[in-house]
Amino acid sequence: MTETDENALDPRFPERFDQRQRLPTQLYIISPPALEADFPDRLARAFDGGPVAAFQLRIKGGDDHAIAKWAEPLQKLCSEREVAFIINDSIALAKRIGADGVHLGQGDGDPREARDVLGKDAQIGVTCHDSRHFAMEAGEAGADYVAFGAFHSSGTKPTKQSADLALLGWWSTICGIPSVAIGGITPENAAPIIAAGADFIAASGSIWQHPGGEDVAVRAFNSLF
Repeated sequence: MTETDENALDPRFPERFDQRQRLPTQLYIISPPALEADFPDRLARAFDGGPVAAFQLRIKGGDDHAIAKWAEPLQKLCSEREVAFIINDSIALAKRIGADGVHLGQGDGDPREARDVLGKDAQIGVTCHDSRHFAMEAGEAGADYVAFGAFHSSGTKPTKQSADLALLGWWSTICGIPSVAIGGITPENAAPIIAAGADFIAASGSIWQHPGGEDVAVRAFNSLF
């Protein structure tokens, strides 16, 4: 679903957003879609670069058994570093391994179901693309955060919807539920997104493909917060 032109937000909305009401933006790292044997070491290096609020395990094409096997060392590392460990798409898998939460796409289940299965302390996020309607629905269903994007083209995941900065400012002003900005975000293009109201910056390719290494990428993001 895409917002119609007649319902488009004023592009000056971010400029009217009251920056004094905000907590610092935080970093939300997403795994590559396929992992190599050295990935636990790479994730540890990423954490060495500075504070990370959450890590999402998002492996495409693997069955739950294979993903659960990968999850074990990564979940342990996240626990040691006090980073929330989030499973992508699967409420059942998040329950099975005792993840800190689950991230749901629009076709991956209802936040109410996730809450019933995972409990009151679970972190439940919902992909909302560029849609205010999806975001409001997610908030009413009890989501802990909503994800908007893509803000830039991404080599990690095909870009179908494009979100604008005004959406972040609008959401931050009307709702207390945190927002995650996602989609092709790098240390070089993140500043306007942070200024517009994103509570979290989600990054994948810009972490794992950074020429200086994962720790350098994380350090670069944190220098903006």
